[in-house]
Amino acid sequence: MTSQPGRGLLHLAAAVDLAGTLDAEPYLRLVRLAEHGALDFVTLHDTFAAAGPDSLSVLSRIAPATSRIGLVPTVTTTHTEPFHVQAAVATLDWVSRGRAGWRPDVSPGDDEAALVGRRQPPAPADLWHEAGEVADAARKLWDSWEDDAEIRDVATGRFVDRDKLHHVDFEGRTFSVRGPSIVPRPPQGNPVVVVDATRPYAYDVAARHADVALVGIADPGQLATVRAGLRRRAAEHGRDPDELRVLAALRIDLGGGERTARPGHGGGPLPTEEGPLYRGGPVDLADLITDWHRLGAADGFHLTPLDPRRDLERLVNGTVPLLQHRALFRTFYPGSTLREHLGLARPANQFAALAQESS
Repeated sequence: MTSQPGRGLLHLAAAVDLAGTLDAEPYLRLVRLAEHGALDFVTLHDTFAAAGPDSLSVLSRIAPATSRIGLVPTVTTTHTEPFHVQAAVATLDWVSRGRAGWRPDVSPGDDEAALVGRRQPPAPADLWHEAGEVADAARKLWDSWEDDAEIRDVATGRFVDRDKLHHVDFEGRTFSVRGPSIVPRPPQGNPVVVVDATRPYAYDVAARHADVALVGIADPGQLATVRAGLRRRAAEHGRDPDELRVLAALRIDLGGGERTARPGHGGGPLPTEEGPLYRGGPVDLADLITDWHRLGAADGFHLTPLDPRRDLERLVNGTVPLLQHRALFRTFYPGSTLREHLGLARPANQFAALAQESS
């Protein structure tokens, strides 16, 4: 994958949120549809305040019934235990055979704080600082097992090589974590971290910790500027900016079928309180994606259908084939893990790397 957008295959992802749906089967149908379109991953939103099943549980149920598409639940880092969060995400990566990601989010509402007996949540800036620390702790815990730590020697009764388990003693501003993890290192090494960088106070968390940053901006020129800024900030944190994918986040309404974009959209999305909204047909959307990608605005797109059942079908069967015909999007999955879909390397184990350097 090239680091310059517009000069390689773009990335496509979609939300599969279904308000008021308690059964896993409707989600499974949507995820299979997205997989049929060879999308990189799907996201499933979640909050403490929302009624319905836990997004991690839903996607863990869906994982064995799918084979290629990435699965990215929203996981709040507020009012949860970081040790349990990382273990649950690692388990999803094992269940999906290397297709897991997670989308850290915060819970700023008083109602959500009351659910766990807190008088009020901390300030948003503090919540996002905590989210970044949770992401940092998670990576350390995932690396607390080296890849070959499991030996499973029946003859001697030894399951694990203790020399390849590493102690983690993480002290954050609001929590501490001791390791090693209770789950072996995930198939991807580190499951993919997805952060909405347009959220207040989340920008620096995305630059420091995200593998994928979502940016909801209605103007492609401004989006390109934000992408460049995120890459620059990632480099300042000592990261390789080519290991960061920046996706344009758009809400889409394809309910009009094959027609031009709704008057007022000018061929593009309009800003709304919920984020940029695009209304038009599947062909119009393919043209917008093509133009933005060639302008270098983003590495791809994360699309949230207003009507998931209707709009995802039109996206997969209308927009995606046009992008494939234009040689902008894959026609099949060349790999099996989410990191492979995104063109991201499997990270080296930080503890094993330190041991090699000191030897």
